[in-house]
Amino acid sequence: MKEALVGFGRLARDSVAYVGHLLVLLMRTVSYIGRAQVNYADSMRQLALSGVNSLPIVLITAAASGMVLAYHSIRTVAAVGGEAYVGGLVAVSAARELCPVLTAVVVAARYGSAVTAEVATMAVTEQVDALRALGVNPVRYLVAPRFLALTLMLPIVTLYADVTAVVGGMLVAGSMGIKRVEYVSSAASFLKFHDVWGGVVKGFFFAWIIALVACSQGLLVKGGAAGVGRSTTASVVISITLVYVANFVLAVVIFR
Repeated sequence: MKEALVGFGRLARDSVAYVGHLLVLLMRTVSYIGRAQVNYADSMRQLALSGVNSLPIVLITAAASGMVLAYHSIRTVAAVGGEAYVGGLVAVSAARELCPVLTAVVVAARYGSAVTAEVATMAVTEQVDALRALGVNPVRYLVAPRFLALTLMLPIVTLYADVTAVVGGMLVAGSMGIKRVEYVSSAASFLKFHDVWGGVVKGFFFAWIIALVACSQGLLVKGGAAGVGRSTTASVVISITLVYVANFVLAVVIFR
């Protein structure tokens, strides 16, 4: 029991210290972006990597999730004659929760892991040390472009996921006897601008979490090639965990 308490205390201490490290990294990154001291050429490349290249897998995930949500919704409400509400249920659920979180998870697994592996490889091969020797701050050169690119792209990708999830749900609803006009009318009736905007706001926060965790894990890598693998795995696990925690907090704040 005592060992368990000691272990929990150590975990809590390390977690608080790591969150503090992320906040410091956030402030340093924002300061460089605010002073326009960013490698914009690299930022443009990261826009494609984080957004355009991630779009296909995000859309597939969103479409499949919208289909499943519509299927279960129809099976649930059919007993009480609530088929007219299926479109609204799918649209609101997708905009508020489903698409922002799924998009963040997919991007963290795909783009976040790639960023961590890239930065960690640079660290273990002493390229980061070479940057410091040349007077180039790694935060400005490596973190700021990726932070800026993901901040711009993740909310946009989330919007595409919203549309795809609703369309996927419509296809399933149509195959189960619900008219498309009825589905679209229900979605338009229940979905409000606040629902869509709330999901987009979540996208900004999730982008910050993914970018900061991915870059910090890369810069903090230890142990050579094996350390790169450990840091990449830790990056995905920590990012997804923080996204889910932040999602609860943001849902309470935005949709209270």
